[in-house]
Amino acid sequence: MKKPTLLVSACLLGQPVRYDGRSKPVSGPDWEALGQRFELIPACPECIGGLPTPRPAAEIAGGDGNDVLAGSARVWSAAGDDVTPAFIDGARRTLEIAAEHRCAAALLKANSPSCGNRRIYDGSFSSTLREGRGVAASLLERHGIPVWNEEEVDALLEAGDRPMPG
Repeated sequence: MKKPTLLVSACLLGQPVRYDGRSKPVSGPDWEALGQRFELIPACPECIGGLPTPRPAAEIAGGDGNDVLAGSARVWSAAGDDVTPAFIDGARRTLEIAAEHRCAAALLKANSPSCGNRRIYDGSFSSTLREGRGVAASLLERHGIPVWNEEEVDALLEAGDRPMPG
């Protein structure tokens, strides 16, 4: 029997794609269990959207990912560049990858302006978190793909093969 697929932030799988050129690999028994239960499909929405690695940090100003998709908020880099188009393009292409691989869910990097599913930075570059979703997380959820983060792996595993958000 073929395992269900799970879209995973590439940085969590050890790929050096974060804005600072690093990764945020996660390991442990829960991560091993994920690999046994799911086929893991890596993706980095920011890289897929055409942003280089490394790149200046970015935050959403004026809302969250849903607001960016609606055109009422923007994504700005710490260097003052409007990187909204790259974030939207990356989110759309990430959704295409998820659809192509029939991903049951996504496990994305917490607090990211692309991938955050519960909280994101507030747009002030002051390390202040607020409630909200990133651009890719918002688009995936709009299309029925539940999004989890690396702090919710145990709950994702408990949800079974058709994971719904915890």
